[in-house]
Amino acid sequence: MSLTLGKNLSCFGRPLVQPTNKSPHILVIGGGVTGLVSSWVLLDRGYRVTILSKAWASDEERLTSQIAGALWEFPPAVCGQHTDAISLAHSKKWCMTAYHIWDAIASIPALSQESGVRMMPSDFFFLDNIDKDAHERSKMAEIMASGVRGFYRGSDIIEDRGIDPSYGARDAYELMAPVIDTDKAMHWLTSLVKSKGANFVTETIEDDLLNIEDSLRARFNADVIVNCAGLQSYTLADDKTVYPIRGGLIRVINDGTDFPKVNAALTITADAAHSSNEIVFLVPRNDNILLIGGITEAHKWDLDLTLDSPIIRRMRERCESFLPGLKDARLDQDYPLSQGLRPFRGSNVRVERELRRRGSRVVHSYGHGGAGWSLSFGCAQDVAGLVEETLAGIPARPMGARPGASGRGKMEITAHL
Repeated sequence: MSLTLGKNLSCFGRPLVQPTNKSPHILVIGGGVTGLVSSWVLLDRGYRVTILSKAWASDEERLTSQIAGALWEFPPAVCGQHTDAISLAHSKKWCMTAYHIWDAIASIPALSQESGVRMMPSDFFFLDNIDKDAHERSKMAEIMASGVRGFYRGSDIIEDRGIDPSYGARDAYELMAPVIDTDKAMHWLTSLVKSKGANFVTETIEDDLLNIEDSLRARFNADVIVNCAGLQSYTLADDKTVYPIRGGLIRVINDGTDFPKVNAALTITADAAHSSNEIVFLVPRNDNILLIGGITEAHKWDLDLTLDSPIIRRMRERCESFLPGLKDARLDQDYPLSQGLRPFRGSNVRVERELRRRGSRVVHSYGHGGAGWSLSFGCAQDVAGLVEETLAGIPARPMGARPGASGRGKMEITAHL
C-alpha cells in the first residue's frame, strides 16, 4: 500500500491508529529527518515509539538535516564511490513517495507555513543540448513520466532567469519541486512526533548494535530497533563503507533589494557539468534567504570551513559568474555560512534488516547522502514494512531480494549541501 497523506499518514497531533499498552514498542535511533519521519510513519500505524538521539533540532547547534540544501531531485544524488542499480531503483520509488507527500503538505496553506515546505519552480541547466547525452535524455524522459508537476523544457529558461550567457548554459528544464526551510521543518517534525506520543531520550551510542541489541531492547522494552543514525552507522552497523562528504552553503539576503529576488531553485548538477567543480546550487531557503552552493569534499570530517576558505571563495565566484546579480548580495549576518557532513555509503542507501545474525530485530535506514529529505517518506514506508516483517518472524532478506530491486542506471554526487 502506498503511503498517502490523509489516508495512512496524518499531520494531526495524534496517531491515526491509537496504540494500546500491548502495542509493539519501537526504539528509533537518530533524531534527524530520517529518524523523525520514520517515527511519524510508525506512530500513525499504532506503534509505541521512543526516539534516542545524541542531539535534537536547534537554532544554535544545527543538525545535518537542518544544514542540508533539501532540494528534491529525481533521482536524488545519493551515490557513493560505486554505482548500485538496486539502490537506484529503490531510490526512484522512495523519492516519488516523498514528492507526493511534501506536495500534499505544501498544498495546505496553514500547514505549508507551519512546516516550511513549499512547492517552487526548480530549474536544471545543462552546458550542452540534453539530446546529445543518452543518460540525461533518458533521465529527462523518466522525470516527464514520473508524475512531477509543471515539467517544461526550453532554453528560454536561461534568459528568463537572468543567467549570464557567457557561463555556457545551453539547455534547461523546469519542474515544480519541494523546497524546504529545514530549520522550520525540523522543529515542526519534532513537535509533530511528540504530539503523536513519541518519547525522547538524549543519549549517544558508541557500540555495534549487534553487540548491545539484547541489552538495549531489554532496557527500553523494545520489540524492534530502527537505526537511522547516519554517519554513526559506521559504528552502529559496523559498516566501514560509511563516510562523510563535507559541504558548505553561503546564505545571502534574498529580499529583492540588492539583486532581483530569486524565486526558483537554479542548479547545474555534477552530471550536467563538465567537471564536479562546476556545480551551481542556488535555492531559496525561505522568503528572505538564498542558499549559494555547492561543494563536495569526501572523507573530510572537520567543520572548519570559513568564508575565506579557497573552496568556498571559488564556489561563490562560480555562482556569481552564473547569476551576475549575486555579486551585490549581502550576507546573512546571523548565519552567513552553513557547513555539514553528508552521510554517504559506498554501496548507496541501506534500508534493510540486520543480516549478520539470524533472528536480529534491528532494521537499518542510513547512507542517504545529501538526499535525506528527498527520500524520507519512501524510506520510512519501507522501514515500517521491515518492522512488520520482523515482528511476524519472517526471515531477513537483502534489499536486492525485495520488490523495487530491479533497474539500471547511474547516480552522481550532487552538492546539495
